[in-house]
Amino acid sequence: MAGKVIEGKAKPRGKYPHIKRVGDFIYVSGTSSRRADNTFEGVEVDEMGTTNLDIRKQTAAVLNNIDAILKEEGATLKDVVDVTSFLVNMNDFKGYNETYAKFFDQETGPTRTTVAVHQLPHPHLLIEIKVIAYKKQAYAGH
Repeated sequence: MAGKVIEGKAKPRGKYPHIKRVGDFIYVSGTSSRRADNTFEGVEVDEMGTTNLDIRKQTAAVLNNIDAILKEEGATLKDVVDVTSFLVNMNDFKGYNETYAKFFDQETGPTRTTVAVHQLPHPHLLIEIKVIAYKKQAYAGH
């Protein structure tokens, strides 16, 4: 039941793993659009310091990051059974929801809870998502 910090992904900002497998369940810690070099997908800052944050790009980056993390345990987004999403601003719900629908559908996709939070660990973050996946382990000798 050891957790894993995955090489090549943004390092967790605290003492927790990216992912932890417990039997056939896989738990992925809250994931953002942060890249390994500590830049963010869906964030543009112009020469005058004006910041443009894109919920669609951030949502897609978060789900792609989660998919890459799940691959470490032989799983993909298709194995996700539950999603918890944290939005800084519910005015972003429409763009988040539209992008989310490109990754999951209502009939075969996971259950989902979306909540608004006061803030996330960086001011450029609009969204963070955590998931639980189910994927049977490959056991030696079977």
